[in-house]
Parts: sequence; structure tokens; C-alpha cells
Amino acid sequence: MPRTPVQPRPPAGRHARIPDFGPVRGLYVPRAADAAAFAMSTYGIPLLVLAVTGSAALTGLAFVCEWVPRLSAFALAGAAVDRIGSTRVMRIASLARAAVALGAAAVLPAAGTGTVAVVTVMALAAATGVLCEFCYIAGESAGGAASRDAGDAGHRVQAALLGIDHCSTLAGPALAGFLLEYVGATGMLTTIAACSLLCAALAPRQRPRWPREAPVPVVQGMRTGWSTLRSLPALGWLCVGLLLSNMAIGLVQAAGPVLVVQHFGGTSSQVGLLWSAAALASLAMVSLARFAIDRAGLWPVGAAAAALASATCLAVSAAPTYLVFLVLVALLMAGEAGMTVVLRTLRARLIPAEVFGSTLSLIILLLLAPFPFAGALVALTPPELLGHVITACAVLQTLGLALSFAKLRTHPAVRRPATP
Repeated sequence: MPRTPVQPRPPAGRHARIPDFGPVRGLYVPRAADAAAFAMSTYGIPLLVLAVTGSAALTGLAFVCEWVPRLSAFALAGAAVDRIGSTRVMRIASLARAAVALGAAAVLPAAGTGTVAVVTVMALAAATGVLCEFCYIAGESAGGAASRDAGDAGHRVQAALLGIDHCSTLAGPALAGFLLEYVGATGMLTTIAACSLLCAALAPRQRPRWPREAPVPVVQGMRTGWSTLRSLPALGWLCVGLLLSNMAIGLVQAAGPVLVVQHFGGTSSQVGLLWSAAALASLAMVSLARFAIDRAGLWPVGAAAAALASATCLAVSAAPTYLVFLVLVALLMAGEAGMTVVLRTLRARLIPAEVFGSTLSLIILLLLAPFPFAGALVALTPPELLGHVITACAVLQTLGLALSFAKLRTHPAVRRPATP
């Protein structure tokens, strides 16, 4: 007579006492706190560097210091979540981010604009880049677990999390710019620290999975993702186009504070308003793209979004006023959002489930890689020549997207409408 398999025992001790919070307190509030700190750090710290140093080169270098550690930390953050769980990773990273922000807030008022101030803001950019990435990966892992627990209602969890991310991107840059202009660096950094402390206090407390599967080595996962991507030409061509597009978009993002403050004579709050307007346009495009893909298919929507992004990026460097620049950047980011929806839909259709995680990690790394290079370009380019560099990258973006969508035009996965 076959023996009945022994079921793993439920966790005991302190794991058995994990409170069963609802989704608002247990997931959405900490995600909102982390997303607010993430958005203010990403857009506010390069602006802080410009305010402290007055240097376009150091502002671009700060962009590099934010993004290079993020790319390096991506695999480490995933391994940390696999090893000690998303709750502990989010709590530790949030507390460290709060400590770094408060430390910089204490040093900068007395440092003035000298060497100590420059070193402080550059170290702040690097440290927050790493810690934000750890928090983001932990938050994504917690959201994925909540979606699985929700069963058929899992899409509602993801929709709520996506809405939180967009709202934070909408409000975070404007708030960072406003605080920096009217309260100073101390006020902005203290607010980032407060959001981080709230995230640490309310970090999603999830019951660990028993028994746990051994994590896949990072190098092996990258090799699997690369072989999968090579076997999917449609997805590969789209990634090539988006990689070139992200180079131009990253350059606009890195040069934004310099162009607004030094070229248009704007203020810190106007820099924040610029990215808030871009986030609002992106949010509108996401809603529109989902509706259009259901009826027309991926290729027409993606091609239209690519044309919008290319045309507006070509025109950005010739913007005569701040208002025109704001509108063009908003339309550029709207086009980028439309292409992102196409990418998410296409990868969900084409990537096999058994290698989805490793392939997704590789795609994220590929598409984020241009951002530190864009920061380096800003650091090495005189401010008066930034417009020419943006135009050159926009030309490469246009050619890359045109080639990508020409290759995609006859592929069945991008021709048929999405299933409602």
C-alpha cells in the first residue's frame, strides 16, 4: 500500500504569529511610501546636485552614480529576496535609505558648496540608487506573492500597484522640486527619510514558503534569458529598438535639470513639474494603449507610439520656451509608455513560463543599460552642445524604432488583437 506523502508543517514560532493585514495596510500603503521615496530620490537628487554644485557635468555624473549601482544591485537584490525574504530586505533597505538621507541632510547645511558638499551629494546619489533598487525588487516580490494568493483576482492587485507607481511618479518629482526650492535640501531629504521610515515600519509581512526552492545562480539565469531572447526574434527586435530609444530618453532625463535651470532660466519646482506632466501623459497613454491594443493589435499601436516618441524627441532640442519643452517631453514619455505596454504584452505572449523570470531579468537589464551612458554623455558634454547630442541620439532612436517595427510588421503575435 503506497504511503501518504508527508505534508510540510506550517511555520511555527514567530512565523505563525504574522498578522493577517488586509491589502491596503499590508501591501498598498508600504508600496506607496516606497514609491514616493523612490520617485523623489530618482528625480530630486540630480536636481539637488545641480543646486549644490551648479555644474552640468556633475549633474550628469550624479545620474551615472544613480543608475550604475542600480544595474549592479539588480541581481544582488533578487538573490537577497530569495535568501531572507522580501519583508526583511524591504525593511533593511528602507532603514538604510532613511539613514543615508538624514545623514546628508545633517551634513549639507554646514558644507556649503565645497568639496565636502560635492562628495556628499555624489555619495547620496550612489547609495540611494542601490537602496531604491533593493526596495523595488522586494516590493515587486511582495506584490507577486499577493497576486498569487488572490487567485483569480490577482490582476486587481497588479492594477492597484501599477496605479500607485504612476501616481508616485506623477507627484514625486513635483514634490521634490517644490521642497528643494522652498524648504531646501534638508526638507527634501527629510521627506525622503520619512517615507522610507514609513515603508520600513509597514513592510509587507508575508509568511515564508516552506519548503523553499533553491535560487537559480545569477550567471545561469542570464544565460538562459539570453538564449530565450535569441530564439524569439520579434521580442529581440523590439528590445533593440527600445534600447536605442532609452538612450535618447535617458539623455533627456539626465539633461532635464540643466536645460530647465540654465537654458530656460527655470526653477527647481519647474523641473519637478516637467516630470510630473510627463508622468500624467504616460498614465493617460497606458490607459489609451490598453484600449487600442484590444481592438487594433500590437503593431499599429506600437508603431504609432514609436512615431510619436521619435518625432517629439527630434523636436526637443529646438524647443524655444520652457512650456514647449514641457509639452514635448510629456509627449515623448507618452510615446515611451505606449511602447512599454506593447513590450509587456508581447513578452507575456512569447516567453515560455518556465524561463519567464530569467528572460525578464535580462530584458530589464538591457533596457536600463543606456541610462548611465546617457548620464556620462551629459557629464562630458558642454551645456551649450547638449541640444546637438540630444538630436543625434534622437536620430538613432528614429532609425532603430523604424527598423524594429518594420521587422515586426508581419509577425503574427503583433498583428492580432489582444484577447479581452
